[in-house]
Amino acid sequence: MSNIRFQTTTSATPVQFVQGLTDFGPGRGQVFPNSADSYLEVHHVTTGRADVTEGSGGVWERLTYDWTDPTRVLLTTTDSNVFGGASGYVYTLTRQGDGTTHVDLEIVREGKNVKGKALSWALGTVAKGKLRKAFDTSVRGIETRNGLTVPPSA
Repeated sequence: MSNIRFQTTTSATPVQFVQGLTDFGPGRGQVFPNSADSYLEVHHVTTGRADVTEGSGGVWERLTYDWTDPTRVLLTTTDSNVFGGASGYVYTLTRQGDGTTHVDLEIVREGKNVKGKALSWALGTVAKGKLRKAFDTSVRGIETRNGLTVPPSA
C-alpha cells in the first residue's frame, strides 16, 4: 500500500476548486490527465455526492465523491480493476489570508491483485513524479477554467 501526499497553493477559492474537481462533463481529461473521457461514466449525482467511474491507460476505478464539507473532498474507491481496500483520495482546502487556497492531497493506493500491487508500489516510489505532474496539471487547469492566474508562491 502506498500513501502519497502533495501540497500546493492555488488562486482558486475552495468553492472554485471543488467545482472543478466535481465537473464530470466533457473535457475532464484535459484538466485531470488520469481521467480519460473515454473511461468516464457518471452513475449518479446528488447534492454533494457522486458515483463515477474514471481512469486511463487500462486502469479504472469507481469512486464515490463526497464534497458535503466545502473544505474537504473525499474520493473513496468502491471498485477497480487494480485497486481496492483503503484506496482513495482526500483533498483538504484551506483559505489563506492572502486570498489563495492551500491544497493538501492525500492519495492511498492499495493493490488488490498482482498488477495493482506493482502499480501501487511504483506510484509510491519511482512513478511518484507522474502523479505530482498530474496534480499540478489539475490545479492549473482549474485555475485556467476560472480565468485565474498562478500565485507567485506556486
